[in-house]
Amino acid sequence: MKRRWVVAKGQPVTEMDKKVLAAQKAGHTVPSRNLILTEEQIDGVRKSGVVNTALLDMIGSEIKEGVSTEHLDDLIYQFTKDHGGIPADLGYEGFPKSSCISIDNVVCHGIPSPDAILKNGQIVNVDVTTILNGYYADASRMFVVGGTTTPEKQRLVDVTLECLQIGAAAAKPYSFTGDIGFAIQCHAQKNGYSVVRELCGHGVGLKFHEDPEVPHYGKPKTGMLLVPGMVFTIEPMINMGKREVHFDQLDKWTVTTRDGLPSAQWENTFVMTEEGLEVLTH
Repeated sequence: MKRRWVVAKGQPVTEMDKKVLAAQKAGHTVPSRNLILTEEQIDGVRKSGVVNTALLDMIGSEIKEGVSTEHLDDLIYQFTKDHGGIPADLGYEGFPKSSCISIDNVVCHGIPSPDAILKNGQIVNVDVTTILNGYYADASRMFVVGGTTTPEKQRLVDVTLECLQIGAAAAKPYSFTGDIGFAIQCHAQKNGYSVVRELCGHGVGLKFHEDPEVPHYGKPKTGMLLVPGMVFTIEPMINMGKREVHFDQLDKWTVTTRDGLPSAQWENTFVMTEEGLEVLTH
């Protein structure tokens, strides 16, 4: 269903209304009002983000050679519960664990397992989403097992973080999701990498996944208009080789690169303000 911006009868037309209605009249995709969170709701997401960030800080010290990804997931579950939260991943559309842990050529949605034992030099993405008092905060980080890896994999990790930062910098009030994707795609390709297209960032806060979709490739001035009060993730998945991916047909979750080369991802939850993006998960 196409979203529309509607001013309730008898309500004054604000400057925000004028800007969104002008974009809507010009044929752009705009949010509906239910995607604009109140200050109280944004503060709820911010508080959830504090727990989510502490969770990633904690798990980083536990990523060592010889540790299983299931052990890490057990720690994530317990930490979340101990801090009054709920791991959003657990049971989501049948997902069996509290986190996604993706190693080397696993792009995303890696399922923690007692058989997945970390080795020095691997690059690992840990993706966690915390629900606190009904508010969702979603973030992921890259870690290097043992602290050092090959120059090629370290550069991939570093450039992917730059892609997240450059994408966030491109997001201005009343810009478009396509502006984010274009900035990320340009930086990734300039460095010889490819951008995964089958998965994207998303609205979050009151739900796990909501509009807008935030692709990490695209054209400027396309996609949904970004209005102050919108909360969403940016989470570029950047491949060392080709962009094509494989979806596991057995577990229905794990996504890997088709060419077997490494992939990296960083993610934060942001709120759009009148000045630009504020990070809610740092």
